[in-house]
Amino acid sequence: MMFAQAWGLAARSPHTIVYLPLRRAKLPDHHSWGRPLDLVLLHHRLAFPSSRWKQVRSRLGTGRPHTVVVLPGHAWPARSIADHRRAWHQEFRDHLRWDIAADTLVLTGSREAFELEADQVRALAEECPAHRARTPGTHCCAEIGMGRNRRHPDQRRPYAELHAEYSQ
Repeated sequence: MMFAQAWGLAARSPHTIVYLPLRRAKLPDHHSWGRPLDLVLLHHRLAFPSSRWKQVRSRLGTGRPHTVVVLPGHAWPARSIADHRRAWHQEFRDHLRWDIAADTLVLTGSREAFELEADQVRALAEECPAHRARTPGTHCCAEIGMGRNRRHPDQRRPYAELHAEYSQ
């Protein structure tokens, strides 16, 4: 749920850097590939260079947790199939951009870019708990697209997928 709320905040708050310190979290027993990374989500209007992340993180204090008690009903608007198909056109520019800096995956995008992937995040938060309750031990995850699509790749940051796994 915290991941979904952070995702929504990044989409709607162009003046906020959302930081989730995940790399030291306990990994699932079956985790066998890749390295864990922290996650930073931010709106592209900040024009924040990911190369500065290490500096910013070093100045962070202990912080304080923020909570959202109730999300409005329209927090996750349903996107039409046409919206998703539009993202596959070469002219489409609202993709999530990614970079890795200081053991952190930095995801930058517009509200449109975050909302196009919100269905995956919503399913992770809303459907995975019930799925795992019905079938304990099963794998439940979201594959969130980052970068331009495979047909029209960006040479600097090619298309990739963020594998976000639900665990209890």
